[in-house]
Amino acid sequence: MSKVSMQAPRAVVMIRPHHFTPNPVTAADNTFQVRDEKRKPDDLVALAYQEATRVADGLAEAGITVHLYEDESAATPDSVFPNNWFSTHSGGHVAIYPMYSENRRQERRTDIIEMLKAEYRVQDVIDYSGLEKDGVFLEGTGAMVLDHIARVAYVVRSNRANEVALERFCTHFNFEPMIFDAVDRSGKAIYHTNVLMCVGTDFALLGAQLIPDSGRRREIVARLEETGRQIVELSIEQIEDFAGNAIELEGTNGRIIAISGRAHAALQAEQISAIEQSARLLPFDVSTIELAGGSVRCMLAGIHLSRRMAQTAQTSFTAKQAAQRNTTDK
Repeated sequence: MSKVSMQAPRAVVMIRPHHFTPNPVTAADNTFQVRDEKRKPDDLVALAYQEATRVADGLAEAGITVHLYEDESAATPDSVFPNNWFSTHSGGHVAIYPMYSENRRQERRTDIIEMLKAEYRVQDVIDYSGLEKDGVFLEGTGAMVLDHIARVAYVVRSNRANEVALERFCTHFNFEPMIFDAVDRSGKAIYHTNVLMCVGTDFALLGAQLIPDSGRRREIVARLEETGRQIVELSIEQIEDFAGNAIELEGTNGRIIAISGRAHAALQAEQISAIEQSARLLPFDVSTIELAGGSVRCMLAGIHLSRRMAQTAQTSFTAKQAAQRNTTDK
């Protein structure tokens, strides 16, 4: 494992859902969503709660600081995916994003933004959510896969990623936009870029086969290779198993790749070997949450901010402590 990287955050925000269900509003353009006709809704609620808890505990055990928040509302079925409504950036910058689906707009929480200001060095918060009134959307690090080292934003065109909003973000946060088309096996636009690719420090997972324009495909691959990364090519089937929906984090003993158990099982031995030259794979069973069309990466909003050291001991908490505290309240 190599030295600490600005690509891999040491802390994340998670939301533990109390009323999980696949969002019927987003099903029209999220082909990764699946209806479960066999289990009762209450069973899905309990399983999703348990899955989120296990992810939070597992990350904390790996040395990741997890800020775990509860969502007891039935009005926000996708709140388990907080990376779509905000992101954080080195230098003390926070962005809040315009969401495509109306019922997802309720996921934005002032308490999380206030926690970031209290525990981390936040210089400014840029709020793009007003663009919703103009029908302009950009769903955070779901719509964008960010290379924090080379300052590149990779974005698949979709209902959830508007080029106007992307240009504003890239101007404000100093990223180079790389926008392209990508489609599933039925020819429908991939709804979020982060199911298609993951950019780590030394490697990138990429479902290049889903980019129909061969010229643009070569440009995306070339841009990644220019940064010195090894590209781990993913098949369409592996993308459908969420193998691209992973995130690199910095743990106590080096970098890890948080990924789902389903995605991990879909990887070939040589792909695992290539990834683990840089970071250890850490799989979690989130099969219930994956019914909503997202996986482990979608569940984690990385914190790329510097700590306010004087307050850390008093205000930070691990996922396990939060889980123990909140379980007593259930």
